[in-house]
Amino acid sequence: MTQPSHKNGRFSTTISIVTDEVGRSLPCYVEHQFDVQGQNYAVLLPVNTPVDIVAWYGDDEEEEEAALVAEAELDEIFETAKAVLAEHDLLLQRTALTLTVVGELPELEELEDEFEEDYEGDEDPDAEELMWLANFYHEEQEYSIYVPLDPMLVLVRLDESSQPHLLTEEEFAKIEPILPSLESRIAERLFEGLD
Repeated sequence: MTQPSHKNGRFSTTISIVTDEVGRSLPCYVEHQFDVQGQNYAVLLPVNTPVDIVAWYGDDEEEEEAALVAEAELDEIFETAKAVLAEHDLLLQRTALTLTVVGELPELEELEDEFEEDYEGDEDPDAEELMWLANFYHEEQEYSIYVPLDPMLVLVRLDESSQPHLLTEEEFAKIEPILPSLESRIAERLFEGLD
């Protein structure tokens, strides 16, 4: 973890670096720390903006279906997606857990006409709300890049040196019952920060 830094006169913000199994890193702000049965955990928020890339399948616009791009396919299209976002002064990065972009995103109002509530259909109440950034083609396949509008929260276990470690399934199951109250508390803090 790095030293706390002061931001906009608010409480100091600590940066923590999460690393995945293949060595990719994701810089995050530490939003909340808590203890469960003597073990320290933290909820992190990525410093840079997470993005999703989806592929569109089907010939008919009304019957088009979208699917998140798998890791293997991402290897093939990453450079194309990176070049497309570079035209918008955004830098696409292969970070741990998610792709992220660095740069100033357009205002939501500017993209109103392109805004997609979700790419799976309005019937799914759990579907994520997304903001469209760009479309591109790779070998005649159409792709879209979106920004999820809900914050991406990353749960980690902290070791004795306060270094973060991604949770195993067993660890996640142990703290899952308290997640709803944590999420609402963090959401309140995030909205306070926007005021």
